[in-house]
Amino acid sequence: QVQLVESGGGLVQAGGSLRLSCAASGRAFSRYAMGWFRQAPGKEREFVAAISGRGSSLYYADSVKDRFTISRDNAKNTVYLQMNSLKPEDTAVYYCAAGNIYYSISDRTEYRYWGQGTQVTVSS
Repeated sequence: QVQLVESGGGLVQAGGSLRLSCAASGRAFSRYAMGWFRQAPGKEREFVAAISGRGSSLYYADSVKDRFTISRDNAKNTVYLQMNSLKPEDTAVYYCAAGNIYYSISDRTEYRYWGQGTQVTVSS
């Protein structure tokens, strides 16, 4: 069993930055791929970024590439999402997730464990 708790969300102006954190409890954190997803009002939850268990492979949605950076610290059981050059369209609830990936790291059905989410609001 893995429990995930996100933090770091908030209100920021367009062009600003935020750093999200996701702290995991439980064992074998490094065995799981970690992903960040987001869900805006009235929209489906979408993939943002993911990182392999040891952090050697990174994946990004085209909409956030070159602006967001995912990283992890397995010694601290924590995954991060550094978000720069934020845009109003980045406004959403951001969720972290953990899973063993079999087919597609961007597919939310691959992730077994989910956090409660943290709100990110970008004003124009």
